Amino acid sequence: MTEAPTSIPALLARNVARHGARTAYREKEFGIWQSWTWAEAAAEIAALALGLVDMGLAPGEHVAIAGRNRPHLYWAMVAVQRAGGIPVPLYQDAAAEEVAYAMDHCGAVMAIVGDQEQVDKLRDAQASLTALRQIVYLDPRGLRRYDHSVLTAYTDVQARGRDARDRLADELQRRTDALGYGDTCVMLYTSGTTGRPKGVVLSNRNIIETSKNSAEFDRLSVDDEVLAYLPMAWVGDFIFSIGQAYWTGFCVNCPESPDTMMQDLREIGPTYYFAPPRVFESQLTNVMIRMEDATRIKKWLFDTYMAVARRVGPAILDDRQVGAWDRMQYRLGEVLVYGPLKNTLGFSRVRVGYTAGEAIGPEIFDFYRGLGINLKQLYGQTEASVFITQQPDDGVRSDCVGVPSPGVELRIADNGEVFYRSPGVFERYYKNDESTASTKDSEGWVATGDAGFIDKESGQLRIIDRAKDVAKLSDGRLFAPKYVENKLKFFPNILEAVVFGAGRDRCVAFLNIDLNAVGNWAERNNIAYASYQELSQHPRVLEMMRAHVAEVNRSVAEDEMLSGCQVHRFLVLHKQLDADDGELTRTQKVRRAVIADKFRDLVDALYDGRDEIYTETEVTYEDGRKGKIRATLKIQDAEVVPLADQRMAAE
Repeated sequence: MTEAPTSIPALLARNVARHGARTAYREKEFGIWQSWTWAEAAAEIAALALGLVDMGLAPGEHVAIAGRNRPHLYWAMVAVQRAGGIPVPLYQDAAAEEVAYAMDHCGAVMAIVGDQEQVDKLRDAQASLTALRQIVYLDPRGLRRYDHSVLTAYTDVQARGRDARDRLADELQRRTDALGYGDTCVMLYTSGTTGRPKGVVLSNRNIIETSKNSAEFDRLSVDDEVLAYLPMAWVGDFIFSIGQAYWTGFCVNCPESPDTMMQDLREIGPTYYFAPPRVFESQLTNVMIRMEDATRIKKWLFDTYMAVARRVGPAILDDRQVGAWDRMQYRLGEVLVYGPLKNTLGFSRVRVGYTAGEAIGPEIFDFYRGLGINLKQLYGQTEASVFITQQPDDGVRSDCVGVPSPGVELRIADNGEVFYRSPGVFERYYKNDESTASTKDSEGWVATGDAGFIDKESGQLRIIDRAKDVAKLSDGRLFAPKYVENKLKFFPNILEAVVFGAGRDRCVAFLNIDLNAVGNWAERNNIAYASYQELSQHPRVLEMMRAHVAEVNRSVAEDEMLSGCQVHRFLVLHKQLDADDGELTRTQKVRRAVIADKFRDLVDALYDGRDEIYTETEVTYEDGRKGKIRATLKIQDAEVVPLADQRMAAE
């Protein structure tokens, strides 16, 4: 009986034996799709691994990898593993100081990067990176005049490896064969919502067991296709594009660039697709904008058949009983609306779709499921190798995040915090035993930091908010800001929302407008504006925001437990919250404490009754320069639904 593979390189060897002639990778370059079979990918990986060994990479050393999603960078991660090293993917859009922190923390001796931009970040930080010996670059454009004493082309490393094959092949194979289930597979840095990012050490066991269990849960196979477009430093991309891809043997497709991603998505038509809620929200916003500009007949067809989709689409998708007339209407809608729309979005072949990272608005969720797209929610963390819960095909709900993934145990503490234990639980935080001990106990239970409960009706986990953010208002009512923020972000005009209220007598909020949606609305309504800042403070935009907040307040008031979280006052920020300014993480999560501190004057103004406030804010431009923007923000009072006890007192 053949032993089960105990490392990603072992899975690669298995795939070459089983599926050697099947396509493993595709990449669009210069408008043309290029492909590599498993056998060809293995040869590319072997050449690079031999080159890294020849350049002096020793077992256990860390190698940073940064750039956009490209087969060559995925190969680099596996090549580093084959050579006995530990890959450390970094965020492509991370600032130089963020890159420097991670590389210094892990002591990276080499970096394999995509292009000049990534090389420049390393050169800026090189003085503090005493361990860094060599930078390997993939795209040579712009690098001809650089000092090449520490710069080597990716293709040159591979050529060096091929030349050294006879001399080093046995050593490389020895290192590859020595990789065990408990050895480190990858180190990934957390998003750092509450402080410095932590290096999460994940073993081969963590990645392979999680990939196996999650793939079997959704019946993923060698015939599936995935589009790799999310940050390579994010644990989800590593599981989908390395873990599950190598376990099942399915094909990983890399788009040409972020700008062509939607076109490339349509051309590939993936069967397995993941996107955070913001991507689905953005796609829906674009659909609604286009329909506003459509002819009257097209708009009527869209509205008519989307009403049918909302009413019966999810039931048909779940194979529940639906009347013959409704089925006939839905089939007609598939021909006239749903099919063309799914094709435009690139979702025609999606068999399994997932969203996670933040809660998705139920209306957005139901929109996609109404089209017949099997969109589900999962709940996960870097420390879990992604999967904690998943939704089965016959148990999809918008207000829950699923049942425990295979092999996962869940426990809810007395204070409502969610704990889990699974084969995917991380080994440790690198150089941080104190945080490891506070997160994972001796029995392997991990504290998620999220508050939730098991829904009695469905048996699925329902997440309320981050445990540290769940608090009380001054009168003792529950405060859960994320619950309200997600409702606000359902509106296409609202890109981001941050709600405050812990320890206060009422809740207030910051809003960001979606420039694409609101700008299109302004154009249709002949409203001129010169900047994001000017549009955000336009009286009619503020009127629109008041209407959205009022609608959310009516919805929040219906929830007895969270009715105290209605927004009483709000303002529309003069700038978009941005990761480069430290307000969001690289995975686009709100850094609430940073925002509260940075905009303390605005929060105070919301509570002290002022109608407007002048403010100055430091911002980071795309080229890294710092500057200041100045604005006078108009503070808005929101329509609030009186609570039951208040109504009784009034009567």
